[in-house]
Amino acid sequence: MKLLTKELEEKFKKVGTAKEDPLVIAKFFTPMSNWTWYAISYVSKTKIFFGYVCGMENEFGYFSLQELEEINKDKSTIQNVERDIWFEPDRLSVVLKRENK
Repeated sequence: MKLLTKELEEKFKKVGTAKEDPLVIAKFFTPMSNWTWYAISYVSKTKIFFGYVCGMENEFGYFSLQELEEINKDKSTIQNVERDIWFEPDRLSVVLKRENK
């Protein structure tokens, strides 16, 4: 599965970043663990996302498309990062409440 499609990249370009309760555009996750990345913005030149990351700690931060793709290339682990194809963009407060994070 392609993590970032052209269509999704266009959504990031159209939506600005709100300072309070930003819009989450995409969700990436590892089905075999508790890691989830909620992408709020994306810079195509650097291939860097900004978003809310739920893993060992829940926090805002930057993560790269390359970083997510490299997890999928690592054959020594059963972990894979997937994009939630059923995810609908929504405000962070709504997403976190719905996802119980």
